[in-house]
Amino acid sequence: MKVTFLGTGTSQGIPIIGSEHPVCLSDNPKDKRLRVSVLVEWGDHAYVVDCGPDFRQQMLRAKCNKINGIIFTHEHSDHVAGMDDIRPFFFRQGAIPIYAHKRVIKALKRRFDYFFVDEENKYPGVPSLEINRVKNKSFTLKNLEVTPIKVDHNKWPVLGYRFKDFAYLTDVKTVAKKEREKLGNVKVLVVNALRLTPHPSHFNLEEALEFIDDIRPDKAYLTHISHYLGFHDEVQQQLPNNVYLAYDNLQITI
Repeated sequence: MKVTFLGTGTSQGIPIIGSEHPVCLSDNPKDKRLRVSVLVEWGDHAYVVDCGPDFRQQMLRAKCNKINGIIFTHEHSDHVAGMDDIRPFFFRQGAIPIYAHKRVIKALKRRFDYFFVDEENKYPGVPSLEINRVKNKSFTLKNLEVTPIKVDHNKWPVLGYRFKDFAYLTDVKTVAKKEREKLGNVKVLVVNALRLTPHPSHFNLEEALEFIDDIRPDKAYLTHISHYLGFHDEVQQQLPNNVYLAYDNLQITI
């Protein structure tokens, strides 16, 4: 399995428009972060987790010409705003499968109502979707079992996902014990670490490291990062040996 970090930034990305913060002014490419998303590939299959406002740029940069579907964690704008840019995939492949909780599908129907009209009345060129409702129980994608992990984004339920030995969690503040148990023996864990100081709806760095210590993966990668976490190279030097600060276009193999 190959995982590409399409984006590792928070909702505003880095640099933030108009910001004079030193990290926003950094020349290091690893300090420039698009909105958070990953591409998960195994065999001939490719699935994107979330479809944020940088989706087009991310697909071009990753040279991704085919997707088997889009899996959504939740409906906040930095995770869904790129939906209209799935059109090139639709033109080549036909209807694009999406996988999401029923609440997220309802939100997509409000925001992208023109996707969901009857095919006979749909405006030419508007993508068609194959809708798959995700509950908090395992499902299968191309012979691979995928296990949702329910986490809380402050009081907002969000789904992370485990793909065999790889787990991806973003926008996490708390995780119940029964959900943590789903992560047992995972080899590679990705989790958010927004900044150094506490935040009401995201792990800060200390909380993310405590969570990693509890789950005990072989390796962990931090994502959904704001400029307040600091410079990539400086933060990496302070992390435990098995914990890595993810960066855009990083590829790992599990």
